[in-house]
Amino acid sequence: LFLSLGLEPDRLALDSRARDTYENALFSKQLARPKPGEIWLLVTSAYHMPRAVGTFRVAEFAVLPYPVDYRTPAGTALWRPSSTTTRNLEKVHFAIREYLGLLAYRLAGRTDSLIPSPGG
Repeated sequence: LFLSLGLEPDRLALDSRARDTYENALFSKQLARPKPGEIWLLVTSAYHMPRAVGTFRVAEFAVLPYPVDYRTPAGTALWRPSSTTTRNLEKVHFAIREYLGLLAYRLAGRTDSLIPSPGG
């Protein structure tokens, strides 16, 4: 995708080793080799951002959270109850997975707090 959009190949660095969020933080820091004063964006799904932010802090890689892929409706749909059973089950699935992931990562020392906030 990036090459088809015109990005020069020598400016693209991909990590194929990470198996989870924690490893992604560690390997991303190795690839990026951030310098003092640089601003690095952490782009991930909004529902996953707290765990990702916490792991990047533990890896000592300062990032600016940039959440995407919001799972909430917009406009007037925000106030209407959803009647789509499958969609509602999917939301519960994502929530349970992330909350269990946050708990497991906190207990393992892979994140800096149970529910990391953007500002630290």
